[in-house]
Amino acid sequence: MSARGALTASPTMTETLATVRGDRRRGRSRTLRVSLVLTLLVVVVSAVSLTLGAASVAPVDVLAALVGRADRLTSFVILELRLPRLVAGVLVGGCLGVSGALIQSVARNPLASPDIIGITAAASATGSIALIGFGLTGLALSGVVLAGTLMAAAAIYLLAWRNGVSGYRFVLVGIGIAAFCGGLVSYVLTRADITDVQQALVWITGSLNTIDPTALLVLGVGTAVLVPCALAVGRPLSALSLGDDLASGLGVRPERTRLAVVAVAVALAAIAVAVAGPVSFVAFLAAPIARRIVGRGSLALVPSALLGALILVVSDIATQFAIPGVVLPVGVVTGIVGAPYLLWLLARTNSVGRGG
Repeated sequence: MSARGALTASPTMTETLATVRGDRRRGRSRTLRVSLVLTLLVVVVSAVSLTLGAASVAPVDVLAALVGRADRLTSFVILELRLPRLVAGVLVGGCLGVSGALIQSVARNPLASPDIIGITAAASATGSIALIGFGLTGLALSGVVLAGTLMAAAAIYLLAWRNGVSGYRFVLVGIGIAAFCGGLVSYVLTRADITDVQQALVWITGSLNTIDPTALLVLGVGTAVLVPCALAVGRPLSALSLGDDLASGLGVRPERTRLAVVAVAVALAAIAVAVAGPVSFVAFLAAPIARRIVGRGSLALVPSALLGALILVVSDIATQFAIPGVVLPVGVVTGIVGAPYLLWLLARTNSVGRGG
């Protein structure tokens, strides 16, 4: 009887494994297709952004400038004015998208993004003090913002620790840190000179209007280093979704994995904020949209990065041309788009009994 049962069970096990492998293949195939479509959209929107402006440039002339065959004026407009802004938008949006995907996945909470849990607020406070108090810019500002943001993230993680990190405890502690940092920013602004306040307010809102070449170089190098790290540390997160005990049985060390994921996510957010300021809601929006497109069971880091870049570049185009003669900080548009989504998400989680 047992032998017959074993013979019966063996095909079932084989079918189950085949089903799992098939699901993984379909998931990878869908992720690849979505990533290709999003890449095409980013390229198209980026090309359009290079043609727009007070001095409009035809697509052929844009291409000529990129390959070094345009006249001096066209090359200056494209390569010196528009291209650095575009590259910064793509890299900042991509970094924030990956950062949001990692933090939301490790906390298993859609509210756990750098905007909500105090990461970008800590960057705002550190950057404000560095800008107003010490007049730092460029590489020095990037270093100070990165250090301050990492310290705030460590404080959030330690305060949220109770034999592990709970998603809602992580969010609530982060909201408290964000409130503290917001008060610190307000104090710094009230004590500063009006001209310094104007400069700091634009940065705090999130802006691509002034891109420092040194900071852009740091952003590029940091992105090239941290994105592969994010892909590496993101692999064990699917095992963590099964629970710490099962993940440990599969050879994953839960707390070490969480700490590595949070460190990479915070570093990505910090280098993005150091260049463009704390642009709101990009990290909050990109990952959930990517997971809805790719599938809820997927971490979707690459689609999240591409969606973050797409959201920021489209928002930047809107800030430049929505109101004739007025160039707004890009954080204004992302805030207008992201705030209603936050309210909808809060209402939805409460309606299904997960509001905390």
